Amino acid sequence: MGLVLTFEYGQTPLDDDEKDGLLIHSVDTKGALDELEQRNIEEAIKWTLYRRKAFGADEVLSEDFIVLLHRKMLGNVWQWAGTYRKTNKNLGADKYQISVELKTLLDDCKYWIANNTFGAEEIAIRFKHRIVSIHCFANGNGRHSRLIADVIIEKIFKKEVFSWGSNTGQARTVYLRALHAADRGDINPLLHFARS
Repeated sequence: MGLVLTFEYGQTPLDDDEKDGLLIHSVDTKGALDELEQRNIEEAIKWTLYRRKAFGADEVLSEDFIVLLHRKMLGNVWQWAGTYRKTNKNLGADKYQISVELKTLLDDCKYWIANNTFGAEEIAIRFKHRIVSIHCFANGNGRHSRLIADVIIEKIFKKEVFSWGSNTGQARTVYLRALHAADRGDINPLLHFARS
């Protein structure tokens, strides 16, 4: 029968072809999949924290790094980790525009930094919001966008990583509301959530 996945509000469902990319075929429940993904993500976080060579803005703000980080996060679980999605979803850029939209975001972020357009936290959160809106990958975009924001704030700006609502009850609901506010142009709830 294979893996049967149910998705909560705010999660992007996988197509059958994407589900076939699961590397560990003994996984047969959403709970087991979540645990496996979380272990892989924790390895990616360690990689960002303990990597000998410090990340610089040019490296972090590159298409290669964006793809590599996703592969590090989910590459032990999904065959398609670190590759742009091949299908359109209920949100995000058209699959053929992902690379173009990402290049624009990377250039915008470099401009924001060079010109002090926003404060450090706001740059990281604006980047997080834009990249999750592009929805580069079949799955894991929210987790990827939060980790890239942490990498930006820590490695480029030398500040503490965000807490991502760890001190907030109903964190997922608050997070989704903050994302919707950012979609409407109000970044403040997402900034507040990232710090809480």
